[in-house]
Amino acid sequence: MAKLELLYLSRRDIEVVNLGMYQIVQAVEGALREKGEGRVEMPPKPGVHPKADAFIHAMPAFIPQLGSVGVKWVSGFPENHKLGLPYISGLLILNDPDTGLPVAVMDCTWITAMRTGAATAVAAKYLAQRDSQILGILGCGVQGRSNLEALKVAFPGLQYVKAYDIHRANAEKYAQEMSEKLNVEVKVVISSEEAVRDADLVVTAGPISKYPNPVIEDEWFKPGGFACPVDFDSYWKPSVLHGADKFCTDDTDQLFYYRKEGYFQNIPEVYAHLGEIVAGKKRGREDEEERIISMNLGLALEDMAVGIEVYRRAKVQGIGTILPL
Repeated sequence: MAKLELLYLSRRDIEVVNLGMYQIVQAVEGALREKGEGRVEMPPKPGVHPKADAFIHAMPAFIPQLGSVGVKWVSGFPENHKLGLPYISGLLILNDPDTGLPVAVMDCTWITAMRTGAATAVAAKYLAQRDSQILGILGCGVQGRSNLEALKVAFPGLQYVKAYDIHRANAEKYAQEMSEKLNVEVKVVISSEEAVRDADLVVTAGPISKYPNPVIEDEWFKPGGFACPVDFDSYWKPSVLHGADKFCTDDTDQLFYYRKEGYFQNIPEVYAHLGEIVAGKKRGREDEEERIISMNLGLALEDMAVGIEVYRRAKVQGIGTILPL
């Protein structure tokens, strides 16, 4: 009988694997293309909600082309910072697609952060103006960092970042760290309005709220602008969403599932999901003046695309701990 064992990868192990953002963006784009061609299996993610605005989600997906199948069990608890704990935590499990046996269990926090930023970059590649140079970031935490890193990969000419956070100290730390890391000018701004106005690209990355109190006004969002809310509609007033020329999402079924759960009660009709656009089934940006929003929810297929690459590289490099089943 074959020996039953799996590979455990801690967050530190995953970081040591050293999978770069360029490779992550490529993996996420490829997974979205497979989705657009109808070659993935990914049901909408169910979840439980132990506390207000907290969630624990089960996210399964199968990408035959990559030989990647598994599930991410991920939580988001917005009050964790008061305990010195991360907002996002969880595990990613990979299975053998031929036998169903688990082959790896790994921390999912780094993968979640990086693939979310990568999905924003892929959306912007198809939906933003190609010469975009000014980025507004609202929320200077983990996602604010990974989204900037990914957008710098997709837009090497990105020159200027306006960073806003409700805690100014967070924004100041972010500005110092990211300007040094990516060689881009990052300026702290004092309001959401200042971050959004005149920005070619806008990313909002605060906590997700079921009953949001949005602040972004329609007039702040410039003609030709692209926005990617990774915190759902927490920052965006319905007038902005309805005023966009194209309203996209990464997965329409998942968006409708969230609506049944009480989220997204006032959003416009979905133009397309990203897979359709990446696969060429629907057009992306067609006009320089279009205002386009991509409401990315976070997809399990992105986790499986990155997770399988991390796993394979870890095996080659001898990283991780072998555990018996």
